[in-house]
Amino acid sequence: MKIFSAAQIREWDQFTIQNEPISSYDLMERASTRFVEWFITEYPNPDQPIFIFCGSGNNGGDGLAVARLMHQAFYQPTVFQCNIGTRSEDCEKNFQRLKTLKTVEVQSIQKEDSFPQLTPQHLVIDALFGSGLNRPVQGYWGRLIEHINKNSGKIIALDIPSGLYSDSTSKGQITIQADATLSFERPKLSFFFPENQSAVGDWAYTSIGLHTKYDQATPSKYHLITETDIKSRILTRNKFDHKGTYGHALLVVGSYGKIGAGVLAARACLRTGVGLLTVNAPRCGYEILQSQVPEAMVLADPQDEYWSRVPNIDSYKAIGVGCGLGQEKLSITALEELLQSTDDPMVLDADALNLIAQNPTWLEEIPANSVLTPHPKEFQRLFGATNDDFERLELLSAKAVEHKLVLLLKGAHTIIALPTGECYFNNTGNPGMATGGSGDVLTGMITGLLAQGYSPADATIVGVYIHGKAGDLAATDFGENALLPSDLILYIGKVFKSIKQK
Repeated sequence: MKIFSAAQIREWDQFTIQNEPISSYDLMERASTRFVEWFITEYPNPDQPIFIFCGSGNNGGDGLAVARLMHQAFYQPTVFQCNIGTRSEDCEKNFQRLKTLKTVEVQSIQKEDSFPQLTPQHLVIDALFGSGLNRPVQGYWGRLIEHINKNSGKIIALDIPSGLYSDSTSKGQITIQADATLSFERPKLSFFFPENQSAVGDWAYTSIGLHTKYDQATPSKYHLITETDIKSRILTRNKFDHKGTYGHALLVVGSYGKIGAGVLAARACLRTGVGLLTVNAPRCGYEILQSQVPEAMVLADPQDEYWSRVPNIDSYKAIGVGCGLGQEKLSITALEELLQSTDDPMVLDADALNLIAQNPTWLEEIPANSVLTPHPKEFQRLFGATNDDFERLELLSAKAVEHKLVLLLKGAHTIIALPTGECYFNNTGNPGMATGGSGDVLTGMITGLLAQGYSPADATIVGVYIHGKAGDLAATDFGENALLPSDLILYIGKVFKSIKQK
């Protein structure tokens, strides 16, 4: 699913108005109806006191229409029409229409008026400023936003929290601190970044029926991974396939005290469907791996406690390196040799990334289309610091293009940057997965998919989505606090099965 900029969404609105055709006022009515349908499902108590703060633009017009539709659904909202400027044409129409409902209280707020009294019992719907905002909210209206944040109960943002930019950083600016946000048609790019978590809260999006031809014809650099995307990428299995069909993977993992990382990666690789798996680990891991992962073959390194030598790699379709590897001198030498030994894409994680960060010229030696899986600190060590999340996104995309790599930046919304410069955001997973070992599971999964013949891009996109979805299913049964990386492996098959059945 394409993620569009605020300007593109406005163009999409206009395209729909011209080609459906539909009036802008009726499109606003449609959007407001979708919001109210969602709101009633999420907040079914019509007796809760509700304040709706409306600006003078189209976002304010949405808010005014929402107030009228909520009244028809037996809610009793109080509307505060904030006279920020001249009302837009559709906002004015909705204002006049709402005034005819004598049972809906509408209060006007002028600049420098006293702020309305709020209590924690009040639910506030924010419709002050929309996605067209292009400068910080300051002065009286900024203080009003701070008053709402400080004194109200739950805050629900209509389309986007007031003060938040859609496509650039809002760091340090005054924004609504919403508990939940419902975006129209598509989520905004800014929703995916940690710096905006407190502003956006839990977000969702709803279609308002914008014309599909615009979506089909308009390119975007940014995408949200959906289950439909994953279903189209999953390879089918045929009756006469055999273990050779699904590839032979090599995992180079583990060091003394960190063999568990190799166990997790190996189990995940197998559970993802690889035909054959060999694990190359130091001798101290031999018995552990043979007993804990009996389906895998184990190739013991000459060294007892760390990896030191590149094996013959001719028979492997995919190689994953780094989980629990350590940073011994011989491991450093062996990793450089491995990078120089093949032109086939590989998966690089954890200490493999740390060693590359210490030897930045190795970036040029990594085979094209290899998959690197850094968390934010590892990414910073590899490519440098940035001032905000938008800068980091641009750097991620630029480095993927420059080095012809698939870069996977781990996080609540893991970002996958492709050598084309395109970026894919994931929306599965939960905070229970923030435990050492979850990344090892992901590395094993991507390596297993790569060995089966998935392209590096597809292996990464499918692996990330299913990894997060497995975590969501596991959290349903165990809870987020008790979730273990090994639990994710148990649910990989259930996710594949669910997607295929749908």
